Amino acid sequence: MTESVERRIPLATVPNLRTLGGLPVAGGSVAEGLLFRSATLGAVSETDGEALLGLGIRRVVDFRTDGERRSAPDKLPPGVTGVHLDVLGDHARDLSASLAHLGMPGAEGREVSAEQLAAIKQQMAEMLGGGKGVKILQDSNRLIVSSPSAIAAFREFYEALTAPEGYVPTLFHCTTGKDRTGWAAASFLLLVGADEETAVADYLQTNVDILPMIEPMLERAERNGVDSSLIKPVLTVHESMLQAALDEVRERFGSIEGYFTMGLGLSDAQLETLHDRFVTAG
Repeated sequence: MTESVERRIPLATVPNLRTLGGLPVAGGSVAEGLLFRSATLGAVSETDGEALLGLGIRRVVDFRTDGERRSAPDKLPPGVTGVHLDVLGDHARDLSASLAHLGMPGAEGREVSAEQLAAIKQQMAEMLGGGKGVKILQDSNRLIVSSPSAIAAFREFYEALTAPEGYVPTLFHCTTGKDRTGWAAASFLLLVGADEETAVADYLQTNVDILPMIEPMLERAERNGVDSSLIKPVLTVHESMLQAALDEVRERFGSIEGYFTMGLGLSDAQLETLHDRFVTAG
């Protein structure tokens, strides 16, 4: 079942922002105003901060690594609580977060020599060419499902969503809002009764919503002689990346329910709370 509601929230300094409310699930739809996803909140303007408050958001979950957070700390409006859950803490920074250093010579006023530029171009071709970049992210999406740091992070994420009392509307994000954030959204949707087509559609919506964020990066790469076609596949999402995560779920836990119970250690009562809290009958 595909979606028919407009969920995108166009804020200039909050890229890739949308609500999960309104998406169809078995027996109804995701409740409005409770759960949101985005990319980085490292440059939120005062006006956009007020808009986040106007959406009811009072809690922000940051899935980024310590290094990513140091580079661009969240700028949250007063009244919003920030929570850090490092999904990839067991591993090096995710590839998309590192591309600014690999593929953006001259960024932030840095000058590079012709020799340095040639080395960067060679490094990128070796690292990302021939479909290697997509394969790296497929492997990364498997880690997002089953690595110890990911299990711990998503267990805490869902425990807060299923706490008996005190839930407040929550926004979750990473750097580009596509891999760690993408899995949080997809796993949530599948568990509360969305079909796979709906979960994939939300996942792929990022390719539209993220364009204003990544187009300047691609243009800067081209200006510096770096082939942007090497970079774009790893700054966007592909269904094969989500399928890699789902394959990991099936191989390790048998089903999405097994991921939540055997993997994350949530109880049947918590899963019932998740459904009751976030699904509107209709």
